[in-house]
Amino acid sequence: MRQLTPVEILSLSKLLEMETNALTVSQTSLMAITDEQLKTMTQAGITATKSRIAGLQQFITENNIVNESILSSYSQERSEVM
Repeated sequence: MRQLTPVEILSLSKLLEMETNALTVSQTSLMAITDEQLKTMTQAGITATKSRIAGLQQFITENNIVNESILSSYSQERSEVM
């Protein structure tokens, strides 16, 4: 694979940050939802978001985009949210 440009790396970083923030908001709001249908949809969204984050992390790792220690530190922070 070709090397990513700094703009692509920044975009990837911001995408990962956006997904993580969305996951945090969804998980937090889940506690306040009383409608069962909405709760089920929110849980499905949480599962999908977790899958997207895992996919981004896998892409980053497989393509050696960042140092492994940085990614594991990020994963540890994210697991505290989950």
